[in-house]
Amino acid sequence: MTPAMPESSQPGGSPKPVHEIERVAIRFVGDSGDGMQLTGTKFTESTALAGNDLSTLPDYPAEIRAPAGTLAGVSGFQIHFSSVDIRTPADKPDVLVAFNPAALRANIDDVKPQGMVIVNRDAFTKRNLERAGYDEDPLPALRERFQLVEIPIGTLNREAVKDLGLTQRQADRSKNFFALGLMYWLYNRPTTPTEEWIAKRFPDPIREANQRVLKAGYHFGETTELFPTSFLVPPAKIEPGRYRNITGNTALAWGIVAAGVQMQRPVFLGAYPITPASDVLHELARYRQFGVKTFQAEDEIAAISAAVGASYAGLLGCCTTSGPGMLLKQEALNLAVMTELPLVVVDIQRAGPSTGLPTKTEQADLLMVLYGRSSDSPIPIVAPATPGDCFHVMLEAFRIAVKYMTPVAVLSDGYLANSAEPWRIPEVETLLRHPAQLETDPEGFAPYRRDPATLARPWAVPGTPGLEHRIGGLEKEDVTGNVSYSPVNHARMTELRALKIAGIAQDIPPAEVRGPEAGKLLVVTWGGTHGAAASAVDQSHEAGFTASHLHLRHLNPFPANLGEVLGRFERILVPELNTGQLSRLLRAEYLVAAEPLCKVSGQPFKVREIRDRIEAILA
Repeated sequence: MTPAMPESSQPGGSPKPVHEIERVAIRFVGDSGDGMQLTGTKFTESTALAGNDLSTLPDYPAEIRAPAGTLAGVSGFQIHFSSVDIRTPADKPDVLVAFNPAALRANIDDVKPQGMVIVNRDAFTKRNLERAGYDEDPLPALRERFQLVEIPIGTLNREAVKDLGLTQRQADRSKNFFALGLMYWLYNRPTTPTEEWIAKRFPDPIREANQRVLKAGYHFGETTELFPTSFLVPPAKIEPGRYRNITGNTALAWGIVAAGVQMQRPVFLGAYPITPASDVLHELARYRQFGVKTFQAEDEIAAISAAVGASYAGLLGCCTTSGPGMLLKQEALNLAVMTELPLVVVDIQRAGPSTGLPTKTEQADLLMVLYGRSSDSPIPIVAPATPGDCFHVMLEAFRIAVKYMTPVAVLSDGYLANSAEPWRIPEVETLLRHPAQLETDPEGFAPYRRDPATLARPWAVPGTPGLEHRIGGLEKEDVTGNVSYSPVNHARMTELRALKIAGIAQDIPPAEVRGPEAGKLLVVTWGGTHGAAASAVDQSHEAGFTASHLHLRHLNPFPANLGEVLGRFERILVPELNTGQLSRLLRAEYLVAAEPLCKVSGQPFKVREIRDRIEAILA
């Protein structure tokens, strides 16, 4: 447990004291049917309303329904919340709430020494212990290592709903709300938002059962002698504004909607369901009133082909997928390169290869997205740093796509997609409007006449008078669009396509270093590694080791000043969730000795993993 701060009086007049603490990390774990994701999500929403800074890490099993009580079926949700700024879901939880032996076994080694472990005592039967691989009850041995709290959650849950006429199975499905109510009391979270959600979400008698069990858990904490105190994490001191809790996938979807509003064009999303990208399709389907059209295709190829067609017709074409789907989309993506159409493709990366670990995170698609198409076919690549940043990255991707008439790839990842953080809702006035080309009178301007500044051709939407043109996958002559097999022309067109993408470097912000502008060590990151790396650099600085941090949003082209920045440091460390892809690119492009720090376990970096390498280099 996080060390307690001075006591304060209990809100609501409870006789138990309240200890004020700065931060805490809680992990809910149980079987995949125990509702751990729902429990974590509701606790997160309540915590966001309480005004804390927070970061979450949902951890799903890959199997749709693994055998109950087995390690393969364990589902978890970790939330780290604080009264100060935080960037990660924490390396180790202070509190573990385990619903069965398998969940305990899979997670107990992550808990901080002397942390609190709350277990559902009813689940520790001989059969469940065997399924989890235990030869004997592990709880007696844990009492010396942790603050072990054994609660008969199943029994108390059934007692609370015994007169509602539910079957035993129906009654047991409410037990996650008992744990949720208990944790609401233990950390002084408001229960009203969850009670209101239950009232809208469930019919009676399930509604009544969940409401009762939530209150039963809360009052159990209030009255039992197992918890002599509760804890309070004060609200964080943050920049004034309107905030909401948001996940990366929700932010991506809202960014797509906002791009359509900014550019005053309908949006078309072609998608095939794939973990962890499906939620973007589900979320976008709710916003038809903003001119958003969603199409669930029969496969990945059909999804991007439809999006290319939508872009050709003048819509903002977009598609979402993950690594396996991105592979299938490459041929159609190359068609968008050849035809020079604006298109945004979002790859929410997961651990592979092949089907791999569908519910685990990775950053291993960078080289595939950069080089995975036939011939020389460069495209811009951008990557968000946080869940909330996914919104702004989508606006940037569409801006580049339309201004430079090119497909753009967005590299999110499973960690960013499912984790959550407080997000300040931007004022509409701060979101600059970008004309979606074709604002000019088309009279007298040729479909293939390029803008000398961007090398982009006009968006020649079919049916626009004066913009009749030929288009297709065959190589074209630059001025007329006629099919050309001329070697000289092909060389010229290949050069033009490359120059167009390279020129984007002059239209993106320069690389900015956090910390000393020059020195012994620069940590370079991209994507979801931002939070862990930034925290590691800060913690190392507090320990007397000075390093700098540079996070890249634009991965192709790189910022124009990146080479000069890298040259000011003696050593460069690149933490990434792959086997060293960005470090290879930096070495090849700038001839610097970029050192990879690789992790491919399907889990995001812990702060300690990066901090240990920083301090080893600087020692």
